Amino acid sequence: MINVDMKEKFRPQYHFSPESNWMNDPNGMVYYAGEYHLFYQHHPYGTTWGPMHWGHAVSKDLIHWDHHPIALAPDEHGDIFSGSVVVDWNDSTGFFKGASGLVAIFTHADQYPNSDRPRQRQSLAYSTDRGRTWIKYEGNPILAEESITDFRDPKVFWHEETHKWIMILAAGNHVRFYASHNLKSWEFASEFGSQSGSHAGVWECPDIFKLPVVGVENTSKWVMIVSIGNDSAYIEGSRTQYFIGQFDGISFTNENSDDTVLWLDYGRDNYAGVTWSDISHEDGRRIFIGWMSNWKYANETPTVGWRSAVTLPRELTLKETSDGIRLIQIPVAELEKIRREKRSWNQLFIEPGKHVSLDVSGEQSEIIAEFELESATEFGIKIRKSDSEETIIGYDAVNEFLFINRINSGVTKFNEYFPCLHGASLKAENNRIKLHILVDSSSVEIFANNGQVVITDLIFPDPKSTGIELYTTNKKVKLASLVIVQLASIF
Repeated sequence: MINVDMKEKFRPQYHFSPESNWMNDPNGMVYYAGEYHLFYQHHPYGTTWGPMHWGHAVSKDLIHWDHHPIALAPDEHGDIFSGSVVVDWNDSTGFFKGASGLVAIFTHADQYPNSDRPRQRQSLAYSTDRGRTWIKYEGNPILAEESITDFRDPKVFWHEETHKWIMILAAGNHVRFYASHNLKSWEFASEFGSQSGSHAGVWECPDIFKLPVVGVENTSKWVMIVSIGNDSAYIEGSRTQYFIGQFDGISFTNENSDDTVLWLDYGRDNYAGVTWSDISHEDGRRIFIGWMSNWKYANETPTVGWRSAVTLPRELTLKETSDGIRLIQIPVAELEKIRREKRSWNQLFIEPGKHVSLDVSGEQSEIIAEFELESATEFGIKIRKSDSEETIIGYDAVNEFLFINRINSGVTKFNEYFPCLHGASLKAENNRIKLHILVDSSSVEIFANNGQVVITDLIFPDPKSTGIELYTTNKKVKLASLVIVQLASIF
């Protein structure tokens, strides 16, 4: 349970963060016995990356989290890198005496003997008490490929059509698939990606799952998510791409050309995200969460005593668009649990030189704005604003470009790559742009046009910078509707 001060400067008030010290990748998300589990890469003895453990938290609603003791700690096989957790419903492992239980599949990381070369192997642990304690399998490690140095981050799922467990894991510049009947013994099935998508960094933290295409009868596609590590040649740093295609239990077929790159998020701070396993069929959602940081500056962000947070959980769907089938993201419906005071405006005209400052606090807020394009070439919303600070969420109507500008967002000088302007192409729909914005103490998440384009960025404003302002640069724009909801702290 939470037993420390969670109101420090920059501490997120409705996003999950560790009680103390370092966190990075979310791991092992699984739903079991009415609880959502979130494990995460954790260094419990420092606020920068170090010997990796699995931290652990549990929620009943994806919003309020109870912190639990460390689940997995380093041992004779190495540190505990990323991985996944599944429910072994039919006791295929034999760990649970005919009942069901949780099985973690993760990467053990150390070095080859008498060498500086990293060694990464896959291992198991299991829990018979709903994830409260974990027993490491005596046969660890269960999978190794000595010829591959970067060999990590297994995501495992049950493939109903072939009645096998399938593992996807990252292997340098591609992913590899393995199959198993018992989670202990694995056979190589196929590989994908060495010539596909973006290779602006090592591939990490893959995930794969099947989704129906909304509004298209009897049509489903497989979605593969792959994160890309930081490469000094690219200013964007670490980020996440996805592929759409088919998976037959052996191999994945990409339905787009190899040079097609689909970004999951166009911000700087959504990395290593994966989805929850074993959400019930009655619920039916595919829920994603990512690490809100970037390896360009993750070890340098200006927090004290703790470092990093995760995105708000998001529901993923597929939709047919003018560009083809694309991944759509929206905040989970459970967000309504912390919605408080709401204010609304309609039919406002914003004119150049007459920016509209709203008499409402934007420190922890949900903003839903729908702009109707008039003659303005650039317009938008300034959040966490004061006389000296502002984060600009703008739309360039000429170039059809949605952007965020955090150059003057607050504390920015800790790393040269942090202050920046970036964004994504976004076309108006029915001559309108809709922005759904979530603002917390040190982050902003933008879901544009009902989740077709998403931008996630860290910001570090002064706590007193809470203003919200509407602006246009030259000609007027019409704000068809605006709703601002105050969000309560989860603490």
